[in-house]
Amino acid sequence: MVNCGLVTETNEPVPLKSISVEVRVQDHVATVSSTLQYVNEEERPLEALFVFPLPADAAVCHFSAKIGEQEIVAEVQDKQSARDRYDDAVSSGQQAFLLEESAESPDVFRLSVGCLSPGQNAAVTIIYVTELAVQADHSLRFCLPAVLNPRYTPAGSGARIASKISSVRGSVPYTLTLSVHVSSPKPISKLESSCTLDPLVFLHSDHTQATVNLSPGHMFDKDVELFVYYQDTHQPSAIVEAGVNTAPSGSLMRDPVVMISLYPEFPEEVMSSLATQGEFVFVMDRSGSMSNTRIKSAKDTLLLLLKSLPMGCYFNIYGFGSRFESFYPKSVKYNQKTMDQALKRVKEMQADMGGTEILQPLKHIYSQPCVPNHPRQLFIFTDGEVGNTKEVLDLVKHHVDSHRCFSFGIGEGASTALITGMAREGSGHAQFITGTDRMQPKVMQSLRFALQPAVVNISVDWTLPDGITVDTLSAPINVLYQGQRSLIYAQLKGESSGGSEGTVTVKYSLKDQPVTNQLHFCLKPTEETGLAVHQLAARTLIRSLEQKERDGGSKLESIRCRIVKLSVQTGVSSVHTAFIAINKDCRQTMKGPLLQRRVPTCGIANGALPVAQCALAPYRPSMSRSLQGQLFDGCDRSLLGPRSAQPQAPERAKSKSLLGSLRQALFKNHDSQKFKQSERKDAQNSQYGYLYSTLSVNKRTDYNQACYSSLSRTGTNEATRYCVDPIVASHQVNSLDKQRDPLLQLVSLQKASGCWELDATLADVFGKTEDELTNQKPAQVDGSVWATLLALIWLYGCKIDQQVEWQFVAMKAASWIGSQKVGDLSQCVSVGNVLL
Repeated sequence: MVNCGLVTETNEPVPLKSISVEVRVQDHVATVSSTLQYVNEEERPLEALFVFPLPADAAVCHFSAKIGEQEIVAEVQDKQSARDRYDDAVSSGQQAFLLEESAESPDVFRLSVGCLSPGQNAAVTIIYVTELAVQADHSLRFCLPAVLNPRYTPAGSGARIASKISSVRGSVPYTLTLSVHVSSPKPISKLESSCTLDPLVFLHSDHTQATVNLSPGHMFDKDVELFVYYQDTHQPSAIVEAGVNTAPSGSLMRDPVVMISLYPEFPEEVMSSLATQGEFVFVMDRSGSMSNTRIKSAKDTLLLLLKSLPMGCYFNIYGFGSRFESFYPKSVKYNQKTMDQALKRVKEMQADMGGTEILQPLKHIYSQPCVPNHPRQLFIFTDGEVGNTKEVLDLVKHHVDSHRCFSFGIGEGASTALITGMAREGSGHAQFITGTDRMQPKVMQSLRFALQPAVVNISVDWTLPDGITVDTLSAPINVLYQGQRSLIYAQLKGESSGGSEGTVTVKYSLKDQPVTNQLHFCLKPTEETGLAVHQLAARTLIRSLEQKERDGGSKLESIRCRIVKLSVQTGVSSVHTAFIAINKDCRQTMKGPLLQRRVPTCGIANGALPVAQCALAPYRPSMSRSLQGQLFDGCDRSLLGPRSAQPQAPERAKSKSLLGSLRQALFKNHDSQKFKQSERKDAQNSQYGYLYSTLSVNKRTDYNQACYSSLSRTGTNEATRYCVDPIVASHQVNSLDKQRDPLLQLVSLQKASGCWELDATLADVFGKTEDELTNQKPAQVDGSVWATLLALIWLYGCKIDQQVEWQFVAMKAASWIGSQKVGDLSQCVSVGNVLL
């Protein structure tokens, strides 16, 4: 018998027909409403089960079901009580709906739709609120998880919901529609996406409101990412939201709640040099799901990381799957010999280590003593397909005082709970690499954070009018990074005696220097946010209490009761509660067992998506000029614009005059237009000619920006942004498979000290012969200095769009040149410009 309608691979009907999503973005907060349409096309009543992903930090605050014209709004109850009520209702023939969070991972939910009559329709609506993460280029990232991969669960861990994921490879038998409305006090610059969008429509002439829709035909082969750009960069802000008058007195929902957004700016004099000490431990997922393009991209990234490390630090590399191994028994000192050894082993790495058991390698790393005076920095790369997320996070949190953890989610469906959780508990930073994203720029941004000095002794003080007190709901801030947002939620209690303004003061120490940041804010509540701030504050407090419960102690039952009470009062889900809705007006006699249908979610075949393989992928650099000022200091800054407080080269003072003259020669005594013309000519005849030919399709006049816009998240004008045509993207990726990225080729030739050798391999990168380079070498410099100067000229002339990837490579090179004490290099740079 062949079933009619949508069916699974096993020929079973799928009751889920469509998902409709509406997103409202207000500044950096998104409210997401998802409606799932179910239809029972079978001849008997059935129960549909759907396990699906949500953002790990989302506050799920509404759940309802509509059958015909009747809408049933769910209640939040103790999870076991809700399950019992659901089972009783379904067994008695009543329609019931249950939404519960996985106990293993807060980014996985299960929806049970019980006792749908034959031919009956049901529309289930889920609403959640989430904060949007700030990216390196100051955009805000919204992600609608559309892919949920099976989670690998170690034997004996007793996983439940996360282990019941039913995934299919390829398309799923239901559709997705998505509409987005963005509003902000600041003008909206543009919206970009990893998926194809309809044209952006501005609703007002001041561009403070806009709408955009996902183009039809989304195949659930990737998460839906949206990047929102505002014209002004983010500034510290405060939003005060009024409570609900009908809520119990003294409760969180009754009182006003304030959300403080901080963007710390560190003093420039403190950020004037890179850290030269540290223990860098790179932990690479080598499970089977990392095969093909993922492991290739990971190996290229390790090459870039190893070349970017400062001399004198310590490092080690781990690979893990069902087992784990390390390159060295313990971390070794970084020098030419150990770097070469590591690079040789990196080339041999394969995704051949089975499942994804991350807990054991972490335990082993934490058992190793730290190197004195070298702070431990942990870089973890994984596709995040694990089932024991909370156990992993608890381990990272337990060792937070001895390290910082930087995590990277690779590919579609990576667990947001695991990736963001490890970074949060490890006082680090999380990144996600999806679709055609290049891994390298995001990893190098995290390396920049790792090389920033640690912020210590952080304190938050409030100054409020008489009669008002504050109850901070967020966990204490234990990490701050330059330009990265930190959020504080607080409950305001009492009545003001007349004052209308409050002040929050954040104090901390940075390299033994005290720093103070202050924010003044109005206490008058806004009327635009509804209860979103209260719900996010409740989510923050619930997660904090759940962590306390996992930490153990004598008051576990008291903590659990508090979580349940807070969840029920605020209507925000927790690990101990669930949403339950029962249609008591509908009852039917049950004959025989209820049919059960699992709705499949889309999983990605291992390595099916190209991850960071394309040299032209759409990283949006935010440092195009500031690093020039750091590398080549000591000359007229008017050429390069205002100075940015980014890490600067080591031994900056010693080589200031040298690097200043070098920068002058590169960027002042140089006809940029002639350089671009000669660059294009050389590009067409050199190894990177394919790069130029691909860029010319975009018809951009500025070559340095062309790579920036060549793949997804690109567009034809400032008002409308589209995703790149998948056929073009495929062609570009395939082109790069045939010919290695010249940037990585150049980086691979650099020595640990920062210099290059003058040889045929280096000349080949430039599209020259060794004789051409040697014959033009000025007499006052030796071969290594000349080679290193040429490498810097090539990087700034041909790869400025990827500067965030090679910034530390260039810093090491400039520092090495300064240590050679070769005097004025203006003539050398002029000759190099003509040569290249």
